[in-house]
Amino acid sequence: MKTNKLINKSFRFKQFSIEEGTCGMPISTDGVLLGSWAFSLSPTTILDIGCGTGLLSLMCAQRFPHAHITALDIEQTAYLAAEHNRQQSPWAERIECQHADILHWQPSKRFAAIICNPPYFNSGETAQHQVRATARHTISLQHQALIERLPQLLEPDGVASFILPKAEGEDFIALARQAGLFVGRYCQVQPTTDKPVHRLLFELHLSPCLPVETRLVIREQQGYSEAFCQLTRDFYLKMS
Repeated sequence: MKTNKLINKSFRFKQFSIEEGTCGMPISTDGVLLGSWAFSLSPTTILDIGCGTGLLSLMCAQRFPHAHITALDIEQTAYLAAEHNRQQSPWAERIECQHADILHWQPSKRFAAIICNPPYFNSGETAQHQVRATARHTISLQHQALIERLPQLLEPDGVASFILPKAEGEDFIALARQAGLFVGRYCQVQPTTDKPVHRLLFELHLSPCLPVETRLVIREQQGYSEAFCQLTRDFYLKMS
C-alpha cells in the first residue's frame, strides 16, 4: 500500500501538477522557496542539477517564458518522474530531461543560470530507502565537487542559486569563497518570528558582485506572512 501511495501521490500548483512517482525527494517548502526566489533577472538557459520530480524546472519555465531548461538527475527514478511531469506540463517543449551524473556530464554549452537544492545530510544513519538516501546525502554529490563544477557549467556572467539548512549553507558558502566564487543575493529564512534562521537562500557568481542580504519569515501569528505569500502566490493554489 505504501508503494502505491507513493507512486500515485501528486501535488497541484496553479499552472502545473507534480506526480512524485518513486522519486527520492518529495515536494517540500524548500523547493518551492528556491523556485520562487531564484534569479532576479530573466535567464535564457537554466540548468536544474539534481532535478528530482522536476519541480524547479517547471517553476522556472512558468516564471521565465523565454528560458530553455535542462533538468538533470543521476537517479533513474527521478529522471523518469521529471520526464513524466515535463510531458504533462504546458512548457514541455522548453524543458529537456537527462539521466546523468553532473560530475561527469559534458554539455555542449554553458548556462546563464543554475538552480540546485543540494543534498545536505553529512552524517548520521543513511536512509534505508536507497533512492531517498541518494537524494538527501552528500555521499552522492559532495559539495566541494559541485562547487568545482560551477565554473565549467556557468557562463562568465552566470548565476547559481541554492537553498540549504543554515549550518550547511554557511559551510557551502565558505567552500565557494575558497574556490574563488562570490555571493550575490543572500536570504536568511525563519520559520516564525520567534524561531532562529533555519534555511539560507543564496546565489553564487564567478565574478565580484554586490552582496544583497534579506530576511524572510514564513509564518506570523495570523498565518503565512505577507512576504511569503507574495513570493509564492504564483504557485500555491491557496495563495491569492
